[in-house]
Formats: sequence, structure tokens, C-alpha cells
Amino acid sequence: MLIVDTALRKRADAKNPIRVGLVGAGYSGRKIAYQITDGIDGMEVVAICNRTVDNARAAYAYAGIEDVSEASSAADVDRCIAAGKAAITDDFRALTQSEQIEVIVDATGIVTYGAEVGDSAIEHGKHLVLMNVEMDATVGAILSAKARAKGVTYSNSDGDEPGVAMNMIRFVKSIGLKPVVAGNLKGLYDPYRNPETQKEFAAANNQKPATMAHFADGTKLSMELTVLANGAGFGVAKRGMYGPSLKHVNDGPEYYLDKLIDGGMVDFTVGAAPSNGAFVLGYSEDPMRADFLKYLKMGEGPLYCFYTPFHLPQLEIPNTIARAVLFDDAAVAPGGAPTCDSIAIAKKDLQPGELLDGLGGFCAYALIDNYATSVADNCLPMGVSEGCTMVRAVAKDQPITYADVSVPEGRLLDQLRAEQNKTFGF
Repeated sequence: MLIVDTALRKRADAKNPIRVGLVGAGYSGRKIAYQITDGIDGMEVVAICNRTVDNARAAYAYAGIEDVSEASSAADVDRCIAAGKAAITDDFRALTQSEQIEVIVDATGIVTYGAEVGDSAIEHGKHLVLMNVEMDATVGAILSAKARAKGVTYSNSDGDEPGVAMNMIRFVKSIGLKPVVAGNLKGLYDPYRNPETQKEFAAANNQKPATMAHFADGTKLSMELTVLANGAGFGVAKRGMYGPSLKHVNDGPEYYLDKLIDGGMVDFTVGAAPSNGAFVLGYSEDPMRADFLKYLKMGEGPLYCFYTPFHLPQLEIPNTIARAVLFDDAAVAPGGAPTCDSIAIAKKDLQPGELLDGLGGFCAYALIDNYATSVADNCLPMGVSEGCTMVRAVAKDQPITYADVSVPEGRLLDQLRAEQNKTFGF
């Protein structure tokens, strides 16, 4: 992001750093606070919110900042910023309503809470940068539309697979090819992983078992590719995608050539070297480009493979912050109606009275489908599922529908979801 570092240097030279409000002080939040504080000129984390305020204090300590002040309101936060002191709080509204903070970073990964944070940030004229694909996959289209109406930028992050792939999509377009397939390079996919199976791995990596389970069971994958699809305007060829096991991602052109759909599609590979990062397949039948691409060892065409063999979201998110604040440019964001959805699928036989335990739990995993199909089939979005109570039995590996559950009352998330469907004609 060469233009970004130049612009940030100017902000640093002017002693006017981008003022970031960070919501979430868990694994990702701590890493983001450290990365901005230790490695990025022209940007400053001026306040951190966490529902357990001591975790916000710990995040600043992790970044080398011990002198912090607790704040209970936006006015308190603004006074801290004016005094050059870091602020911590347990109320996200103290950040979203601050007159000094320019951009809110949501690093919570929590759908219901993230929806409240995002809605408040946009309402109060803040740019919104997400490390929360879970919320984005569920109500991102309506929040992105609200952001456009407010004249602020809504974006998921650089470095996470949707952002990595979207940057490649833009690159592929820039060299005259048509992006037709994009997605993730996945190393493991097992829809029946749960917090118990992932407990030891989580402990070894200082993570929560449910977080590791929703990485392994395909829920995170489906939500990431929902975010990418909605940003690129792509669909899926079938519910759950193909997900082929390939030796190398460069085998993708041969596999996908007879599976392309109008408008482009998202998909993923399992075990394909380099087994990490994201890929894009570009299409061209132009003979001049074909000759040049063959000469440069890109293959015979008409499909050409581009990939990035890593993703570094906590390290790259400062680029997204700068793009949003300084250039009104999103890494990846819905530009209109959603094209895909992540729907809840029973991980086991579910019985009436059971409480759905959400992402990475024992009850359900997610599969991606086209949004119109999801709505037509009355499917329950995975992001909506946590806290719902089963009212009908659903067999293992079957979709859970709204008719199968009782949804908790009074959640902003559900209001936004209904507004999203109405706004875009579903």
C-alpha cells in the first residue's frame, strides 16, 4: 500500500495522527493495539473499549502503555485525548460518540454486539473498520448502505482472506482480466469440530475453544466468503461450494474451467499448496494477453491463477484504517444488495427446547448459499442463531429455518436483518 504509507507520513509530520477507537481487547484487539502503537506512524489508538474494562487496560499494557484513564462517557474520552492520555471504557458509546475519534475498529468477532457497535459508529459519523466477518456476513449490506448515506467508509480488513482476495480482484481487473472465481486456501475442514475437540489446540494457542472450532468447522470460512461475495458481487455455484482437494492452487484453472457461473463465484480449496491465504482466477481469451501470460509462465489460459500465500490481518489492518479515513476506500465492503448468506446447519440432531450456542458451538455449523435462496427457503442465518431456541426437531446436516426456532426479542441485529431484506427487496 505505497500510497497509504506516504499519506500516513504526512499525518505524522503534521502531528495529526489518525485517532482510532478500538472496540474489543481480546486476541485480535491486543495485537492491533500493539501493531499500531509500535509500528505505525501517523496513527494512534486513543481509546479502547472492552466489556471487561481490565482487558482494555491489559491491551494497552501489551502495547507498552501503562498510563491510562478510565472513561464513562464520550466527554471523558475527549478530555483524555486532549490531554494526550489513553482512555479505557466498558461502554462502546463513549468511543462512537466521541468528537475526537475518527474511526472505530471492531475487533470483537461477536455478531450481536458488533451490530450495535457498527450501527452506533455510523450513526455518529465514524468510519468503521471490521475484524468481525461474523457480523459483516450477517448485516453488512445494510450497514454499508447506512455508511454510504452518512458519507463514511465501511470496510472489512486488509490481511484477512476477504480483503486479500478483494485486493487481488482489483489487481486482476487492472491488468485486463475478468475475475471469475475467488476464495480461500483452506488446510482443514471438518464440520463436526466443536469446543471439546478443539480444547487442547485452543489452550496451546491462547485462544478460546469455540473460536478454534468455528475456524475448523467451516463457519468462519463460509462467513469470510460471504463477505467476499457481497463485496465482489459474486455468488456460489451450489450450497456449501465445491471445496476441492487439490495438490496446488495452480491446479485451480483446470478444475474450475467447466464450473464457472455468470457474475463470478466464491469457492475454496482444501489442502492445496501453499495451504494458506487466498486466490483469484482471472479469465481472458484475448490472444495478445494470452501470448504474454504464457511467456511469463502463467499458463495456457483462458483461466489464470493468482494467489497470496499468507494472510496477516492484525498486521495489515492499519492499511485499512488509513484507506478508510484518508481515501474513502474500502478493502472489501458490500456495494449494494447482498449476494450470499451464511446459513445455520444442524451439527447434530436438534430437539425442541435446545438453545443454539452459536459460532463454533455444539449445535450448528454454517454453509454459504446465495442470498435469494436463503431468503426463499426461510433459512436461519448463522449469525442470528446464537440464543435462539429450537421449537421443532431438525436432523443432523439439515438447514435450520426461522420456522424451527424462537428468536430472542429486542435484538438490534434482528431489526437490521429485517431492514436489510426490506431495503434490498428480499
